[in-house]
Amino acid sequence: MSATAAREVHAFLARVIRHLSSVGTDQHLVIGSGVPGGLPAGRLLHDVARAHPLTPSARVVYAESDPMILANAHATIEPITDLVRVVEGEAREIDALLGDRIVNTFIDWDRPVGILIVSGHSILDDEEFRYVVKRLGQAGPPGSHLGLLQATLDGIPAELLPAVYDLIAMTLPGYATRDRERLAAVLDGLDLVDPGLTWVSQWRPDDHCGPITPESSGNYGALAVLH
Repeated sequence: MSATAAREVHAFLARVIRHLSSVGTDQHLVIGSGVPGGLPAGRLLHDVARAHPLTPSARVVYAESDPMILANAHATIEPITDLVRVVEGEAREIDALLGDRIVNTFIDWDRPVGILIVSGHSILDDEEFRYVVKRLGQAGPPGSHLGLLQATLDGIPAELLPAVYDLIAMTLPGYATRDRERLAAVLDGLDLVDPGLTWVSQWRPDDHCGPITPESSGNYGALAVLH
């Protein structure tokens, strides 16, 4: 991921968290986060949530499958706050993740939850992705939100695509990209919050968003409300 794409992804996630805080959601499950997604100190997702006046005691559970990231998070994040937990888990094993003891006890599943799938790229099969979305939609009580992030090659000139596909196959095995049509099919039936499925840089941009071409973000994002 380029520096521009990484910056836009992080900004999108922060804006989603701020939006959820603005409607009073004070607990979040972030799946495949990179714990916590590379945001600088003070702007980590749990910091963003707690900075909002409506959610000063927001709780966040990060689910991550990389052992090194897990070890680092356990050592550097959990010891300094009792409002964050880090668990081993991933979207591809969604049933096991939702059955995790910490996920079930640290989060109150009788109240709205903000659920973010940051690792759509790790789910190769569209049907499996649909199952993950459906399963999380069933788990979240009414008033919850389900957000997701998905890497895409939309916007890359057609003549360059074969070389890009070869590069991904060699350097990022198991890394799934999706065009907008495929991702829209995964989200079919969800009640998307405006502006719907869009480039992450175009999802409710604020005054801090720089003037970039939308496709340079390399990712689509969306947020749905669960009923």
